[in-house]
Amino acid sequence: MKKESILFTKTLKEQIYDYLREEIHKQNLKPGSVINMDATSRELGISKTPLRDALLQMEMEGFVTIANRRGVYVNTLNPDDIKELYQVIGALEHAALVNGFPNIKAAHITKMKRLIDDMKKSLEDDDFKQFYKKNLEFHDTYIHLSENNSLIKIINTMKKRLYEFPPQEKWLKEWEEASMLEHEKIVRLIEEGKSREAADFIRDVHWSFSVQEKFIRRYYFDNKVSNNENPDEIEREDSRLLRSI
Repeated sequence: MKKESILFTKTLKEQIYDYLREEIHKQNLKPGSVINMDATSRELGISKTPLRDALLQMEMEGFVTIANRRGVYVNTLNPDDIKELYQVIGALEHAALVNGFPNIKAAHITKMKRLIDDMKKSLEDDDFKQFYKKNLEFHDTYIHLSENNSLIKIINTMKKRLYEFPPQEKWLKEWEEASMLEHEKIVRLIEEGKSREAADFIRDVHWSFSVQEKFIRRYYFDNKVSNNENPDEIEREDSRLLRSI
């Protein structure tokens, strides 16, 4: 392939998959746009077979739609899609924490506290990529303790879809600040041995679409709110949530 940034230790299909995902993440391939297979194969210097295989994987993961005779379309991400993703991720992380709770050691709690400190530092440094990385590491700490590879794979795939669509390095710092307070509460509950309360909080607050909707709409949809939402009410609710955690 002609793109120097692609790792040659991976299979050709994996290289193409990573390249297309990065193009979506960078908004070079925008939601609703068409992926021209002829042009893409020429640009990358490859045949259509590995490109088609990569696109089939991306369709299974929800990134694109392959429409026979009409082309390949980059999927949009609307509020209903995000609501469904939040419901499933919340349920699976709930299960992961409950199942993996007996495996949590003091070292894991120490690691999660350190990652929260790292996220705070990333916010201060205005370093989106580092914050994103540490946020995933925080959740992976207890998710991987479930020792359920199928669950881990589904969560990772869904998070890729959630996090690849917004413009790269986009901040909504009020959301990140609220998220860190939620992380701190999760750690407190785990440290107190309250596995069910911690798991419920992850599902019913941290991954609750209704709780996070005000942030979701501002982050993904350029501050647009639904017809029954008042921006002043949203601001007051944001402050109430921060105080209550």
